[in-house]
Amino acid sequence: MTTTGPSEGRQDVETVLGVTSAPLTSEYDVAMLDLDGVVYIGADAVPGAAKHLEAAASAGMQLAYVTNNASRTPSTVAAHLRELGVPADDDDVVNSAQAAARLVSKQVPAGSAVYVIGGEGLFVALEELGLRPVQDVDADPAAVVSGYHPDLRWKTVIDGAILVRNGLPWIASNTDLTVPTPNGPGPGNGVLVRAVAEYAQVEPVVAGKPEPPLFEETLRRVGGRRPLVVGDRLDTDIEGAVRTGYDSLLVMTGVTGLPELVSAAVGSRPTYVSSDLAGLLTTHSSPVAEAGGWELAGWRAELDGAELVVTGEGDQDDWWRVVAVAAWAYLDETGGAADTGRLTPPERQESTSGR
Repeated sequence: MTTTGPSEGRQDVETVLGVTSAPLTSEYDVAMLDLDGVVYIGADAVPGAAKHLEAAASAGMQLAYVTNNASRTPSTVAAHLRELGVPADDDDVVNSAQAAARLVSKQVPAGSAVYVIGGEGLFVALEELGLRPVQDVDADPAAVVSGYHPDLRWKTVIDGAILVRNGLPWIASNTDLTVPTPNGPGPGNGVLVRAVAEYAQVEPVVAGKPEPPLFEETLRRVGGRRPLVVGDRLDTDIEGAVRTGYDSLLVMTGVTGLPELVSAAVGSRPTYVSSDLAGLLTTHSSPVAEAGGWELAGWRAELDGAELVVTGEGDQDDWWRVVAVAAWAYLDETGGAADTGRLTPPERQESTSGR
């Protein structure tokens, strides 16, 4: 797999954002899109997401929907996306169950039984690669694979954990500590992984974000030479892109807010920042150092002691960019996060200039 970056790209890996002379849809041929917090939140689409993705697809960008959720099949996810008006074929969805199945297939012979601590998503992914998913220890499994499923039986966990302790190879679809529920975040697959690991005294090979296998599986399935990871989480989407060597776009529609953004260490900083998925359709600029502060398109950010102060006016995307770069420079210099307690992002202004 050969990949190339944007035509101009990042100027400095630590503090400066990427710069392009054309929209990201022209600089990259495939967008690897996280789902929750990027395309939808709960049952509803992120405002404008369907419109922006339709425009990106029309511009020739391949859209891949990449999720750590191993409980649902790609066809189920794609059907939900289409209900929201988002352009998605079944093959456009790639999940951590598929990446986990690929890792298993490299360790066991074709046709092997694989014990599943999980549900339908893992069953389908294993069968797709010619493996035989089982939840019976007497089926002589050659490996164990685990992933989140809301109806998982504790006996299934116990039997699988014993197999791991007895020496079978173990692949975990992901290590997300939480999953979204109607009542707020609940314990995710990462909690189960920690329990099994502590009992068995073994750490699994992890397929999902922020590890590279899920991104590599996505490129294998959807194709492309210049991938761009698009996400809302620094610790999975953006860190995963950095580990895999891909450029990334952070959108501010999900879990990352000001405190998380200004605290981002070098290994979890995005190439680009945008308010939402409209960032796929615009050119990108980076703030420049000027007289003790950072300036971009009408905005100036500077530190008053530890407090980050932003003055001026302009586009919301450029506000986020000047905040990010000023804060990262301060973090790298001092080791502490800037105080953003008195900052409020400006209202979104629809661009009419094609930026």
